[in-house]
Amino acid sequence: MTLDDLGPRICILGPSSSGKSTLADAIARARDLPAVHLDQLHHLPDTDWQPRPDAEFIALHDAAIAGKRWVIDGNYSRCLPQRLSRATGVILLDVSAATSLWRYLRRTLFERGSRIGGLAGARETLKWDMLHHIVIATPRSRKRNAATFTRLGLPGIRLSSPQAIERFYRTEGLSRDSA
Repeated sequence: MTLDDLGPRICILGPSSSGKSTLADAIARARDLPAVHLDQLHHLPDTDWQPRPDAEFIALHDAAIAGKRWVIDGNYSRCLPQRLSRATGVILLDVSAATSLWRYLRRTLFERGSRIGGLAGARETLKWDMLHHIVIATPRSRKRNAATFTRLGLPGIRLSSPQAIERFYRTEGLSRDSA
């Protein structure tokens, strides 16, 4: 299966810090699709990742998925059914907790600049609750995401390692550089 098989509304799922936002941006640029980063909809800009009121987030989410074409990254399981009912294809980044942890540490300790899908006005800082989430929640969410992916019946691509993700970038002619 290729990116072309996924249609004009692509949903990217995967654990925190697995590369969902970077992949969504690369696909958006390559396929001329609007990129929707759910972290940006869920959190208030110019805060230290303070969540919006739930009703406001759901309204923003529903407005985003109403479009005819998009690539959207993020999980937010409470609104996943609505998103999947509009999606024409799914990509699952099924990387290990160790991979997510390494990516999170690298991003917060060494890269520290703005990142694709990051929150306007927020700094990437090491947060204990995020470390806990990656180590504790990622194994459970991987199982849940895999089960969802398997039963969907939508065209889908499952990328189960950093090497598989790299191969996908190469074979689909995608670039991480947003410039």
